[in-house]
Amino acid sequence: MTNKYQALWGECLEIIKHNVTEQQFKTWFAPIIFESFSEENRTLLVQVPSQYVYEYLEQYYVGLLGKVLERCFGARVILRYRVVVDKTNNISQDVEAEYTPAIDTPAPRSRANEAPSLLDAAVPQDINPQLDIHKTFNNFIEGVSNKLPRTVGLSIAEHPGKSTFNPFFIYGPSGCGKTHLINAIGIRCKEIYPRKRVLYVSARLFQVQFTDAVRQNRTNDFINFYQSIDVLIVDDIQEWATAVRTLDTFFHIFNHLFRNGKQIILASDRPPVDLQGMKDRLLTRFSCGLIAELEKPNVELCVEILKSKCRRDGLKIPEDVIHFIAQTANGSVRDLEGVINSLLAYSVVYNCNIDMRLAERVIKRAVKIDNKPLTVDDILETVCHHYNVTQQNVFSRSRKREYVMVRQISMYFAQKYTKMPASRIGQLIGNRDHSTVIHSCSTIEKRLKVDKGFEEELNSLENAFKLKKDE
Repeated sequence: MTNKYQALWGECLEIIKHNVTEQQFKTWFAPIIFESFSEENRTLLVQVPSQYVYEYLEQYYVGLLGKVLERCFGARVILRYRVVVDKTNNISQDVEAEYTPAIDTPAPRSRANEAPSLLDAAVPQDINPQLDIHKTFNNFIEGVSNKLPRTVGLSIAEHPGKSTFNPFFIYGPSGCGKTHLINAIGIRCKEIYPRKRVLYVSARLFQVQFTDAVRQNRTNDFINFYQSIDVLIVDDIQEWATAVRTLDTFFHIFNHLFRNGKQIILASDRPPVDLQGMKDRLLTRFSCGLIAELEKPNVELCVEILKSKCRRDGLKIPEDVIHFIAQTANGSVRDLEGVINSLLAYSVVYNCNIDMRLAERVIKRAVKIDNKPLTVDDILETVCHHYNVTQQNVFSRSRKREYVMVRQISMYFAQKYTKMPASRIGQLIGNRDHSTVIHSCSTIEKRLKVDKGFEEELNSLENAFKLKKDE
């Protein structure tokens, strides 16, 4: 019977560990020794190493101890300390804790603006992780563009919340494999730790759930649920940019999970510094773990992805067709999969072989082909020529009006056409920081709304870009 109650005391220590810092636990709770539990008078006796430890526990942690005991041992538990007062002669003194055990009444609900703690929450049950079982590490093909995020993702799946990669922030353009990778992390983690509560949720669904919770006056239940997750995976968080209340609520959920060593994985189409509209207190938290960029796969990786899909699906596609698709799909994994699925459908419906002719027909309908993407150098050359200034003028620190205007227009077009993050655009245009790029784009956008002449001028520049691409 003693083993049973000693195990319950072990559960108490586990809960306490999640509600104090590691140093506090080691200093004040790890030295406590379970002595006995009397069923007759429902008294738990524990040994503490000194009078000082007893007094400190009573002053600062008696409320926490009381809640934990009620959760694990039940209501009306009396706590007694066996305080060691003389180690040499093994002399101790028993003292009763100064807290009032709870009567068998329901615990009061948390205030509306206060998130419940682990002690207030019910014992968490397993949940549907909402993961796409087809997006695994086995079919996430490694290449130069994704080697770091993939390697880190595997490490996180094997040791969630235990590494310095928390939170893990992944960003990259649409179609580069972000959703696949974060699902793969969740699936591998669930395979290794089946009892962990892993959850994948899109930013849009999270916001809808929160809105419904507010409407139904169940905000605390919503927060309570998300605070019980062991591995939280949120996709497309850039969609929260203007959702102030959602961001405030996620801030508190994030803090709770982070403090308790739970793993947080976030995916976005841009890095934290470019998430306009989000408060600094959130952006600094997003950046305190590891930020990893997923780039669009190059042609070689696209070929490997296509070959892997053909092997899995039992497809036979000629080598030259595979290379043609890889070169024309603009580095988008989604486009690659869409083309393959379309080829398969055409070949089945029309009972024909998959050849180059069929591939060309499908790609014209499925993929927007961009034979020569516009670069920052192209933009700078065209804009500088139009306004008769040199790139050296634009890169300089001069505040001369025409130089500033050309610099701002170049940054505006670079963000519009290259899809580069603002930080990278700033580096390429005079080694400016991302805030300069954001300010420049905002200035140009505001002027376009009120200045028709300026709008026509920029339209002529865009026509010049098209002519340059056709050269």
